[in-house]
Amino acid sequence: MAVTQERFRQIKTFIFDVDGVLTDGNVNLLASGERFRTVFIRDTYAIEQAIKAGFRVGIVSSSNADGVRNWLASMNVKDVLMGGPSDQKVNAFLGYIARDGLNESEILYMGDDLPDYTILSRAAVLSTCPADAVDEIRSICTYISSKSGGRGAVRDVIEQVMKAQGKWFS
Repeated sequence: MAVTQERFRQIKTFIFDVDGVLTDGNVNLLASGERFRTVFIRDTYAIEQAIKAGFRVGIVSSSNADGVRNWLASMNVKDVLMGGPSDQKVNAFLGYIARDGLNESEILYMGDDLPDYTILSRAAVLSTCPADAVDEIRSICTYISSKSGGRGAVRDVIEQVMKAQGKWFS
């Protein structure tokens, strides 16, 4: 299903998963047991631009890494819901939108794997995923980025929305 420019113009809030969306899904393990992830600087830039333009940016993830939290804080991402069980992501999502009175038709959600399925299945949400999302997720998303997770998928959806709203660079 093709996303119309009108649908992109409705978006006021971006909500992203972390692993497989903001990262490429790899978790590097050090001998100390510490884990680290790699993020794509162009995705980071797009998130910063979205926030500067007045969009809400939220994170819903079962991951609970201090490094990820610190990185998000450095970009002024305030709505960070991390650390719950992966099968309860929808509860974190619903709590977030209820708490802040968000309209689901104004939300773009990007996820890549089965824990995101319930959120992405919500009819009013603009469901998006990276090019390398699992088949079950790709089959239900309204927009599939041509970019992979951790390699520009986040930038792609932010640009699409901001261009449709005349808020991206010309």
